[in-house]
Order: sequence, then structure tokens, then C-alpha cells
Amino acid sequence: MSAAGPLPREARVEAIRDLLQVAFAPSALEVIDDSHRHVGHEGAKDGRGHFTVRVVSPVFAGMAPLARHRAVYAALGDLMQTDIHALSIQASD
Repeated sequence: MSAAGPLPREARVEAIRDLLQVAFAPSALEVIDDSHRHVGHEGAKDGRGHFTVRVVSPVFAGMAPLARHRAVYAALGDLMQTDIHALSIQASD
């Protein structure tokens, strides 16, 4: 994904899911688009979305919560700049 611009809204969940699958080979993964709950929110005006991610992967074993979050942000790469305004992360091993 490039920083050229945001994906169509309907493609965002799939893109997030694909990137997390590649990075973590999770045993469980849930990606929820919460954008509808933030209509009118100042941060939503630029078109980027609000998402909840629940990911279970052995990759997270031994990692502190902050390190897990950083790993998720790194896996999502450019989407954090182009498509995601807010991300709630639940990452476990």
C-alpha cells in the first residue's frame, strides 16, 4: 500500500486484515470498522476511519503490551497515515 491516498471505505477492513495476516499469522483475527460511531468527530473529517483490531498470535509471546501495539502499527504501515485515524488494539499470544 502506498501513501498515495486512502482506499475506498469498503476495502479498508480487508486491507487491514491482509496486512495483519501476513505479519502475524494469527490464530484469531477480528477487524471492526467503528467509523460509523465517530461521524462528526473532528478526526473523522479527513475521511480516515476508526477501527478495532483483536489479534491473537504466537508472535506476541514475551512482548510487552506497548511492543505489541508498535508491531501492529508497523505491520499496517502506510495505512496508519492514509486510512486509519484511530485504532483500538487488543493483541495477545
